[in-house]
Amino acid sequence: MLLKKSIELGSINGIEYANGLVTFRNISLNVYCFAVDGVLIDTGSRSLKKELQPFLLESDIDQVVITHIHEDHSGGASVINKQRNLPIFIHEMSVRECETNPDYPLYRKIFWGKRKPFQAKPIGKSFSSRNSVWDVIETPGHAKDHLAFLNKQTGQLFSGDLFVNQKTKVILRDESIPTIIQSIKRLLTLNFDELYCSHAGFVKDGRVMLENKLEYLLELQYKIVALYKKGYSAKQIQDQLFKRKYPITKLSFGEWDSLHIITSVLKDTKLLI
Repeated sequence: MLLKKSIELGSINGIEYANGLVTFRNISLNVYCFAVDGVLIDTGSRSLKKELQPFLLESDIDQVVITHIHEDHSGGASVINKQRNLPIFIHEMSVRECETNPDYPLYRKIFWGKRKPFQAKPIGKSFSSRNSVWDVIETPGHAKDHLAFLNKQTGQLFSGDLFVNQKTKVILRDESIPTIIQSIKRLLTLNFDELYCSHAGFVKDGRVMLENKLEYLLELQYKIVALYKKGYSAKQIQDQLFKRKYPITKLSFGEWDSLHIITSVLKDTKLLI
């Protein structure tokens, strides 16, 4: 299987970034790492080790924080463990998992590589960088251990995988749209000026874009419940609301699917048992 890999390095608003891209046929997946005020936010994937290694090893950083355990965000942590010996912080529920060999589907290993074990510490409710104090905000939904980071001095918010795009079309089987809605609402109570996403990068007009995503998800949730109450099955609702079929659904053997959006809403509202 031939994968194409590339890296884009850059800087915006005083933040250094590396954007790694993995492409197979008509599917392209990317992930960002950010370095700001001596802090590295996320470490990219193991599959991009060669491309990301200069950024991981040469960035002017004192510590590493990880938004969540998924392999495209934590895959480079073992490189830092081994070669830089810097402290790495993650949600306390994932500290033990960091030390194990992960088990996830083959297609994810192909795209993102197999993450190696690494040592991490619980991040707590806040942390300090060279010039700032950061809030650590629990934002589950995409993953149970998902965190966002707010630089209280600069108003820069790093949202991990909570934003990604305005109109969500597919999600992982374990994701929860109602939980994501609550996490977005939580972020919108914060005072932030800039939004940085682990897949979209710098999001222009970030607060507005996040508000638009919330509005979209709330409307989608309403439509799903309304159709179900009219007698539509989950599959029929999918056919009504998500007519396009995405390549990632077939590639992932259904781990990514628009159907999971519908079932997560119906389970949360106790309509689907």
